[in-house]
Formats: sequence, structure tokens, C-alpha cells
Amino acid sequence: MSDPWLDIVGIGEDGLAGLSPVARKAVDSAEVILGGARHHALTEGVAAERIAWPTPFDALIERLTALRGRRVVVLATGDPLWFSVGARIGRSLPVDEIRYHPQLSAFQLACARLGWSLADIETLTLHGRPVDQLRPHVQPGARLLILTSGSETPGAVAAVLREAGFGESPMSVLAHMGGPDEARIDGCASAWDHAVPAFHVLAVECRADPGAAILSRMPGLDDAMFVHDGTMTKQEVRALTICKLMPMRGALLWDIGSGCGSVAVEWMRAAPDARAIGIEPRADRREMAAANARALGVPRLELIAGEAPDALDGLEAPDAVFVGGGLSAAVFDLAWGRLKRFGRFVVNAVTLESEARLVDLHARHGGQLIRLEATRAEPIGRYRGWRPAMPVIQWSLLKR
Repeated sequence: MSDPWLDIVGIGEDGLAGLSPVARKAVDSAEVILGGARHHALTEGVAAERIAWPTPFDALIERLTALRGRRVVVLATGDPLWFSVGARIGRSLPVDEIRYHPQLSAFQLACARLGWSLADIETLTLHGRPVDQLRPHVQPGARLLILTSGSETPGAVAAVLREAGFGESPMSVLAHMGGPDEARIDGCASAWDHAVPAFHVLAVECRADPGAAILSRMPGLDDAMFVHDGTMTKQEVRALTICKLMPMRGALLWDIGSGCGSVAVEWMRAAPDARAIGIEPRADRREMAAANARALGVPRLELIAGEAPDALDGLEAPDAVFVGGGLSAAVFDLAWGRLKRFGRFVVNAVTLESEARLVDLHARHGGQLIRLEATRAEPIGRYRGWRPAMPVIQWSLLKR
């Protein structure tokens, strides 16, 4: 096996002086150095061909592949494998062609400055990502360290905190850590109006106001948290549905007959990097689903106009499938055929005709068939009484 031709070197604000001897040797002997303007400025004493990040950034792998056979160094900030370019490269090139040289990460430095335990906090990135992705992590007592996109990010984060009822949350900008220009700016989300350097990490200690919206990432959000037209998977049934679908890191859900998107939204909230594609023919319901996804912190929910089975053609194979309406033999055959091994298939039905179809499918394929009923206490004139919801028949099946 030949030696790796690509070194991915993490570098801090102290530049070359902070590199390990092995990493420094890789940089000094490089024929080509690729990185951002800041990275090149930190290594300006090294003679090598210099290449800036390509535009668009997706062209990076193609550019690197063309350099195979030369001594190439990619410069990254801190740990190249923690919300950084090293992970992206590692997914595209053989691991035996790469040598990683990690530096102290921004998260480690920030914890050292704040006296926080890294094991007890949430580490997030909003670099090039919607700020709404922060929402599922905003909970009482949570401590967040956030990689930002620039000087405007703290203001956008403060607005999200205020909207969620966490305006009293302390915020700290930690800029240029480890270098001569290191700075710290403290404030509060309710009154944040500070100008901050573009290169920084944002720390947030979440403190709930008395009227804050307290939302768990466990399934079963109150129905009132969703914009809907009355046709939706209700709270109690939704909680059980998500449990049967078993959200996992990076897993993909097909939500067939997505409606207002309540199942897809809760699936994405329940596991890191979980993804969902909602298939819904009605434009008004797709608009509701998109609004719910933004408001509840999963703005990357993908919505497709159309009906199954035709709308399923060409979609990435799912890890789980939920059918909230419109199950037919053709939909089942196509979705079950595309479902990955150990995938979960869950169908909810309320009509007698759909129930008969599920009873038949259960007889032929096995799985679990259950009847779900919920009764809520509601006002009846000056008093209260039990009001039953329509029973739901649920069929679930694990693919092996």
C-alpha cells in the first residue's frame, strides 16, 4: 500500500506554530495547498502552489481527484472531521489515500474558555444551514455551542430564542480563539444588538421565560403546535406511529399522504440528521407542511407534489415508510419493494374499507395489527365529559 498523497491539516489561530511536527512537515513539503483565504494567510511562509476553495464548493472532490499523485495539503479550521471539510472528503475518497492531522477544535477551545464540559453540551453548526435547525435543541437548561456563518448569525439565533420564549438566555461570542485577536462578547438574547467578528463560535445557555414553548424531541407534540386543516395524525396516535417507525441517525422516511407533515416533522426532530420526503397532492397541505417544518426546526423536509405510486418513482430508497392515507396494493408493492432491509412500514387507517385492506395485508404478510383509541376530556356546556376520537387501525411490519 502506498503512502497517502492527501494530508488534511487542522490549523488554529496560532498558524504554523501550533502544528504538530508531523503536520508541520506535511505542510512544509506540500506541492499544492488548498484552503480558504484565512488558511492561506496563516501559512504564507510556505512555498507551494495555492488553490482557493472552488466555486461551487461541490467541485472540491473533482479538483482534488485531478491532483492525485502530487503532495497535496487541505487546510481546515480545528478538527477536520468535526463539522468540517475533512468528513466531506472522506466520504468521497478512499480512506487509505488520506492522512488527517487534527488540531484543537473550536468546541474544545470554547469549553475551556467557558468552563463547560464538552460531554454535557450540544454541538451544532449553522454554517451554510438554515438557522431554524436550531429550534429542536432549544430546551430549558440546554447549553449549545454553535458554528456560525458570519457576523449576522448571533442576531438570527437571538430572534429564534426570543420567538421560542427563551429571550433571557445568555449568549457569548468567542472570536479568534487562540490567536492575538481573541475576543469575547457577552449578552442576552432579549437585547442582543452587538457587532461581532465574522469568525467566531456562539455559546448559548438556554433559559426559558415563564411563557416559553417547551417542546421535547420525543414524539407526541400537541396538535396545536401544527398548522393543519383538521385532517392530521393526532397526538396520541402520532406518538405511537413514530415509535413504530423508529427514527435513526441519517435515516430517510417516505411519508405518503403527508398532509400537514406532522409525522415527517416529528420523525426528523427525533433523530440527528434524520430526513423525510413528504408526498402530498394538495398544494395547500404542502404549504402547511412546509410552514410546520420551519416552525419546528426541520426546514429541510422535502415535499413532493403528487400521488403514490407514481410520485415514488426515482426517490431514494427509504429506511421507513408511513402511509397516512391512500394505501393500495400498488402503493404497498412498490414501497415495500424499495424499502431497505430492516426498514419499517407503518400504515394508519380509519375507514372500514381501509381496515379491511389492512386485515388482508396482515393475514398475508404478518406484522402487528392494532386498534388505537383515545378519549379526551372536553367541555360539555358548563361541565366536562369524555369525547372519543375515531379509532385508528395501525398495521406495522419490519422488513428482514
